[in-house]
Amino acid sequence: MSVYASRPWLNNYDFWVPPTTNFPKQSLYQILQTAASQYRDRPATVFFGAQLTFGEIKEQADRMAASLHALGIRQGDRVGIMLPNCPQYPITFFALMRLGAIATNINPAYTARELAVVALDAGICALITLDLLAPLAEAAQIHVAHVIVTSLAEYTLDGTPLTGFPLLLNKLVSEGNVGVLPRVQINATEDVALLQYTGGTTGTPKGAMLTHYNLFANTIQNVLWNSYHTRRGEERMLMVLPYFHIYGQVVGLLLSAWNGTMTILIPKFDINMLIAAFKQYSPTFFPAVPTLFIALLNHPEAKTCGLHKVKNFNSGSAPLPVEVIEQFELMSGAMLREGFGMSETACTASTTPLLAKRKIGSIGIPVTSTDFKIVDLMDHVTEVGIGEEGELCVRGPQIMKGYWNQPEETAHALRDGWMHTGDVAKMDEDGFFYIVQRVKDMIIVSGLKVFPLEVEEILFKHAKVMEACVIGVPHPYRGEAVKAFVVLKPGAAASVAEILEYLKGHLAKFKVPSEVEFVAALPKSSVGKVLRRELRDSELEKRKA
Repeated sequence: MSVYASRPWLNNYDFWVPPTTNFPKQSLYQILQTAASQYRDRPATVFFGAQLTFGEIKEQADRMAASLHALGIRQGDRVGIMLPNCPQYPITFFALMRLGAIATNINPAYTARELAVVALDAGICALITLDLLAPLAEAAQIHVAHVIVTSLAEYTLDGTPLTGFPLLLNKLVSEGNVGVLPRVQINATEDVALLQYTGGTTGTPKGAMLTHYNLFANTIQNVLWNSYHTRRGEERMLMVLPYFHIYGQVVGLLLSAWNGTMTILIPKFDINMLIAAFKQYSPTFFPAVPTLFIALLNHPEAKTCGLHKVKNFNSGSAPLPVEVIEQFELMSGAMLREGFGMSETACTASTTPLLAKRKIGSIGIPVTSTDFKIVDLMDHVTEVGIGEEGELCVRGPQIMKGYWNQPEETAHALRDGWMHTGDVAKMDEDGFFYIVQRVKDMIIVSGLKVFPLEVEEILFKHAKVMEACVIGVPHPYRGEAVKAFVVLKPGAAASVAEILEYLKGHLAKFKVPSEVEFVAALPKSSVGKVLRRELRDSELEKRKA
């Protein structure tokens, strides 16, 4: 069997993308080193009008590394970064890479309890956070050796240095003696660079151990995929995706540094701030999640804010409804590409070709040096045929080393070199893949499978519906029933009967929701991903009452 027969997606690679390649086996710090040598005076970050060049980011990261070393932080130590998008994040991250320490991303929206769970599991020796969040560390009672504090205002045009805390990031940066920095030997394939926790607000978090090699490889996979349309040293990225999310980590931080991209940082999602940034900076690249594209579609100024100047729109983190893709492309005049990845795959596992064959609604095809397969949902071993549904498994250089301190979870997820994703998917004859649903989100109605995404896709086509989420709820006779939560477009009005009548014309009877509830908004994570489990848990609590 030829390689193209066993990997049909290779027939649909863009002409400049190699099927496989070798990847760097060095520290991630080399990405900043390269950027600073090639683009020293080019703006790396723009934050509320204030700019830092790549040379300045490197200089401050080096001094920060020296101060952290003086505090006793050594290779392999875990350091928590609890920051929103701001210049302090890349400074801190690359400082840790210089030392060979392990960055541990912590969501700034976490409660004290959630912070404590991650901090204690990772065993962090230091926490870098905002002044507004510093009391959270005390409330969490995590007893780390060092809490290093900064403020968003410090790196704005009018910012003044923060005072009043024992350890200040601005002092560490200004006083660091680079001359005493040790030379650190990095084994890129073995040494962990990042602990990326997954499931923090929706279950017990697991720390995906991503090595320098995993993250460097995924960065280069993205470089190769986009190289024909990327002008290094000239691009501008609008970054509302949080750095602490794996999507923002690889695409927003590492890929941007490699390409010498000017990154316009927005610390939290605000649709009006986003529109203003499009107008002011004319970004060429906008990576985002479905909810951001939905928000843009429903904003009155979106058509006139300069979306047509963006070369590359990319959606990830959650499935993107076909209706949203079609409407957004009609409005912007540009292609909206969709991809697939997860914390365990260091971000990108598959994405949409730029000029080769395209199939709207698919997650595209595996990137360079990456294999996919679909296995039976019962035995998780037998590969299923073309068009058949099964569990998606991924193999490639970007696959995590394992879960931190969880050997049983690691053994369950990583089997014979394959990452078992927990996603139900299928492959067509051209090697394009389609996510059907998370295995755990399937609804079983009288023994029949209902995939919420299918019902949500139909709901998105309704002229009055802005967002929707479908879950399974207990049913005394059918086992489970389907319930839909619907957010209507601004100014729209609809009845439950109207929605149900519409769905009956597009779905088999057993897939039609038994209940429809109109809500003002859906619960979302900090990256804008709908928290289906939170809806499900809340609904179960209501039914118990």
